[in-house]
Amino acid sequence: MWPYPTMIAHRGGGTTAPENTIAALDAGLRHGYRAVEFDVMLSRDGIGVVMHDPDFGRTVPGPGTVAGLDAADIARLDAGSWFGPEYAGEPVPLFVPFAEYCKAHGIWMNVEIKPAPGHDEATGRHVADTVRQLFPQESDAARLPLLSSFSATALRAARAAAPELPRAIAFEGLPADWEGQARELGVLSVHVDHRQLAPGQARAVKSAGFGLFCYTVNDPERARTLLGWGVDAICTDRIDLISADFR
Repeated sequence: MWPYPTMIAHRGGGTTAPENTIAALDAGLRHGYRAVEFDVMLSRDGIGVVMHDPDFGRTVPGPGTVAGLDAADIARLDAGSWFGPEYAGEPVPLFVPFAEYCKAHGIWMNVEIKPAPGHDEATGRHVADTVRQLFPQESDAARLPLLSSFSATALRAARAAAPELPRAIAFEGLPADWEGQARELGVLSVHVDHRQLAPGQARAVKSAGFGLFCYTVNDPERARTLLGWGVDAICTDRIDLISADFR
């Protein structure tokens, strides 16, 4: 059973603000979204930072990598100018204050464990340990963040660190052994690229007892079709087109 919101803002604010920033969370709130997906990877000194790309150059300027720089230096990088001059100087958030901001504003989190190459175990363990510390006595499962990843290694490390936290396995398209992988990892849900999902596959995931989450759906009619297939949750960039209460 999927206990979380149906509509989820991709990387905080979709295409309405620079991704994976506090400004993106604010944009999501302005559009009525109180559920977000975002990415966490580790800096050189082992601190979680909210970024999608392991290499600089797209959302932050210049050469370099997340894994090659300390968190304090990453946090000083400009993560907003690429999106628009009004966001110049918007910093790269560290994981803990970003998650605390979500908690304070009642934003549910799908935390994607996004390890830089070779850092799967360490990233999975760090994310799980951090979330456990942020939610030490949470008894309502629907309020706990969902830890998802394309990396089975990261999910195993997260399970070892905090087995009580819900997890999800992400795929582009469902592989033939998707169910075996999901059961071995003990996940709550399966996440898949909606463009590679067929109705029969959706039924199979649901019949097997897993939640089904589709990314990244930016067309309202496609979203309605997927919900009709039994998809539980939709991650979207177009929070300006698809409302938080879309059904």
